[in-house]
Amino acid sequence: MDGIIPVYKERGMTSTDCVFKCRKIFKMRRVGHSGTLDPNVDGVLPVCVGKATKVVNYLMDSGKIYIGEITLGFSTTTEDLDGEIVEKKSMNEPFTSAEINDKMNELTGDLIQIPPMYSAIKVNGRRLYDYARAGDPVERPERNVHIEYFKQTNPTVFDLESGYQKIYFEVGCGKGTYIRTLAVDLGRQLGVPAVMSDLSRLSSGGFTIDQAVKISELAEAAENGKLESLLYPVDYALQKYFHVVLNEKQWEIIKNGGFLFPDEVNGTAKQIVLMYQNKARCIYRYNEEKERYQPEQMIDLT
Repeated sequence: MDGIIPVYKERGMTSTDCVFKCRKIFKMRRVGHSGTLDPNVDGVLPVCVGKATKVVNYLMDSGKIYIGEITLGFSTTTEDLDGEIVEKKSMNEPFTSAEINDKMNELTGDLIQIPPMYSAIKVNGRRLYDYARAGDPVERPERNVHIEYFKQTNPTVFDLESGYQKIYFEVGCGKGTYIRTLAVDLGRQLGVPAVMSDLSRLSSGGFTIDQAVKISELAEAAENGKLESLLYPVDYALQKYFHVVLNEKQWEIIKNGGFLFPDEVNGTAKQIVLMYQNKARCIYRYNEEKERYQPEQMIDLT
């Protein structure tokens, strides 16, 4: 069984938990997810099964959409509500919607982020959260991220008693973006501590939340012999790439890792997906120096 299933990851469950449960349901070890969701975040988590695990990185390259809530007035060690409060600053009056929009717009485009200490990024072989828990100092690496848009979805709410203000948002972003950090950066732009107080992922890998399937629904489908019908083909992850349909002669060449030349491709794309018998067989990349297409990722040569 090969394909991609958009799993609905519920809160309280890790992304690794999802993969473990999927392995048991599919009775396969070759299962992997494309893009970690924190335990306190719900939403769509594309899971690759069988040969589809070879396109996990291509799924991760696609954009993601989140909705959530940011609270202005305090910050935490983890940049979300799981951590301990490290700074408070009660506000006497709220920021206007226009002020918030201006600062959100400043946080779009190509940005540099410093990931949270409580994250799975590795530095010298250790996860950042291991450094944080041990209290060991470490320099966090900068990351280049892209924010397509960052906007408010509902009117902001100010609580005069607590001095906190809530912002409801939607963000479209590229891979590697920490929404927790984006929330903290927005607070910094406004001059107050901030925390990501709620988050859901609406879209990832070309899948939307409406397509997502709960683990319990997967288990039920397995019992009814309908599991395979829920899988999307491997090619679903590769829709944005130029596709080339191979003839039999070309297929024999490709199976042995052979090359293709531009006049055989009828296109100028840097990366191409090679199709045979309605299946994505491999991804080839153009080598400018040698003026030919050569293997980048083999998927299914059977």
